[in-house]
Amino acid sequence: MEELISWQDFEKVVLKVGTILEVSDFPKARKPAYQLHIDFGPAVGVLKSSAQITHHYKKEELIGKQVLAVVNFPKKQIANFMSECLVTGFADENGDIVLATVDMPVPNGAKLM
Repeated sequence: MEELISWQDFEKVVLKVGTILEVSDFPKARKPAYQLHIDFGPAVGVLKSSAQITHHYKKEELIGKQVLAVVNFPKKQIANFMSECLVTGFADENGDIVLATVDMPVPNGAKLM
């Protein structure tokens, strides 16, 4: 069983929805990845993220897709790129990532409740 956390622990993690605006290849990443620019609305703005999602997604399919991301981690340098948020997803049976998304459009910056 997973370790139990308190409600206060959960409240520290800020998960928000954002719309992917730009996608580019990330050739300097150790594993195949894209560089994403994601709009989280006026309160957060546009944040960058590196995502190892190349197996299931083509760059052009990602533009306009809403994704769920943690927006309150410290920035993390990945090769020559500064990642500002963590896009969430689930590993499939082969370990390839499937994005966590919403099934209906919601405003950018909406917080997971």
